[in-house]
Amino acid sequence: MSCCVPGSYAIIDNDPSAAENDDAALSALARKLGDGTAQLEFSVPDAHCAACIRTIESALTALPMVTNARVNLSRRRVRVIYDPARGKPSSLAPTIKAAGYHTFALDPSQESDGDPALAELIRALGVAGFAAGNIMLFSVSIWSGANDATRDLFQWISALIALPAIAYAGRIFFRSACLSLKSGKTNMDVPISICVTLATALCLF
Repeated sequence: MSCCVPGSYAIIDNDPSAAENDDAALSALARKLGDGTAQLEFSVPDAHCAACIRTIESALTALPMVTNARVNLSRRRVRVIYDPARGKPSSLAPTIKAAGYHTFALDPSQESDGDPALAELIRALGVAGFAAGNIMLFSVSIWSGANDATRDLFQWISALIALPAIAYAGRIFFRSACLSLKSGKTNMDVPISICVTLATALCLF
């Protein structure tokens, strides 16, 4: 599996010869600390809550080579301090992925100010807000006593607006929930996804 992301190194999990190359490349990206340890930063764009922080940090600190792992939720990054003498850095990314999160190593020399995860959230919020505003306009007519045919028409139009908005704006929660369940864990996005799905089904019914 590889992630071709600007400012990142593509990590490959399966090929043993590629793993050796990963170790060399990751070691080049690592910041050497004075006590013999090294520091790497990984992006974790799927981290959204305190449960995500605990899951990622617990998975990493369980590795003998890791002396410290700290997730920065606002920047969606995890900073890992490890001892190169006790393990290979190529095992760090697979550990994060096994915990249920996408990740890629960050190259400090190619830092950018853009945050793709934040931009995605803003777009989702904009779509959800636009849809909610338009649905409210149709709801005013329904609440004002629209007759049966008009009420049904406005309700179907509202559904046609809501369903694409839910699919687009909710995909962030649905994606995170699916990844969490696949890894055998749950996070806050699981109950959110369940509630959104049940509310949508009830409204359609």
